[in-house]
Amino acid sequence: MVIERIRSVAVVVSDETKAKEWYRDRLGFEVQDDMEHWVVVGPRDSPTGIHLCKGETLEPGNTGILFYTDNVEATYQELKGKGVEFTRELDKAEWDENTKYAMFKDPDGNEFWLMPKVD
Repeated sequence: MVIERIRSVAVVVSDETKAKEWYRDRLGFEVQDDMEHWVVVGPRDSPTGIHLCKGETLEPGNTGILFYTDNVEATYQELKGKGVEFTRELDKAEWDENTKYAMFKDPDGNEFWLMPKVD
């Protein structure tokens, strides 16, 4: 048996419709699937997405999900301009002064990492 790829990672949200709109309008993600109880969003042309999984018990905090961008400073400024709330402002990484990263949260408090793409 060979597992070829990860299709999606679930993030628990209180309302799939509102979450879908936030990810689409604020992060610029495309809606990859939109069926009852199966809403998946992700960066354009990405084979992996985020399954917006409606749940009663939210556990907001660090998801461990990391988004890469070619220009972290420009992306950070663009997201801030769209009203995305950052829980860690863009600054040097504790482990490498040459790397900058930021963290932001969605409306349900799920936190994500924003870092420069590593080649």
